[in-house]
Amino acid sequence: MNKFFIIALLFLSTSFVFCQTNKSKPTETAKPFVLGVIDEIQSKELGEKRILNIYLPEGYKAEEATKYPVIYLLDGSADEDFIHIAGLVQFNSFEWINQVPKSIVVGIATVDRRRDFTFPTTIEKDQKRFSTSGHSDKFIAFIEKELQPFIEKKYKTNDSKTLMGQSLGGLLGTEILLTKPTLFNKYVIVSPSIWWNNGSILNLDSSIFQENFSQQTDIYIAVGKEGLTPTEIPRVMEVDANLLAEKIKASKSKNIKVYFDYFPLENHGTILHPAASNSFRFFYPVKEKE
Repeated sequence: MNKFFIIALLFLSTSFVFCQTNKSKPTETAKPFVLGVIDEIQSKELGEKRILNIYLPEGYKAEEATKYPVIYLLDGSADEDFIHIAGLVQFNSFEWINQVPKSIVVGIATVDRRRDFTFPTTIEKDQKRFSTSGHSDKFIAFIEKELQPFIEKKYKTNDSKTLMGQSLGGLLGTEILLTKPTLFNKYVIVSPSIWWNNGSILNLDSSIFQENFSQQTDIYIAVGKEGLTPTEIPRVMEVDANLLAEKIKASKSKNIKVYFDYFPLENHGTILHPAASNSFRFFYPVKEKE
């Protein structure tokens, strides 16, 4: 009898442990949350491979005829501005918001922004501080000759091309606008580092100022309460951004449209998100229902 009791007890104990062991191994349900596509392009102009973070809008299908606007985002690494800008685009394209058409976002991941976003400077201290700087010409050639053709061949794009950049990215956006304006037809220029080379970019002439400039081009310029620039010769960010806007407003072309936005409650680090949101309202004004 005692033997039977011991065997039964051992059986029940084993069953209990087995059941407990099974319960401790729940079914695995976690899976990756996919926000976009990571693509790569080998650049001859830059002599290196570049990473592209790409957001494709809901309903995007390569086999369908629908084509989408493209927003090219500078500082587009995953740990920079790609995620929150892609989120803004998604939110503003919801059918109950309908501020922005469904769009592709191409985030150009950063390698060396001082090298890529600046033209040569005559300021010796800046030449020493930023030793790799001054090669924006190569980066612009990369955008024109390699990046845009790559995106237009691989993805379903239409003719709407927006460039978005902040700080040194805003400086590059300004340089492209003034020297290669037809690369994009919408420009988001936020807190541009006009101070580079003591504001020499403000002295550039451009085809956008001429009466015969024929491409419809919308330009949104924003700046926060940012104060003095980090330069030997004092400049003020707000003043420089306003000077740029006023220079563009003086264009003789009827196809140039510019909007200047001042954010007194934002600083250099916080301005991009609200500025990007406001730029969509400028580019795509919602008509009130009659």
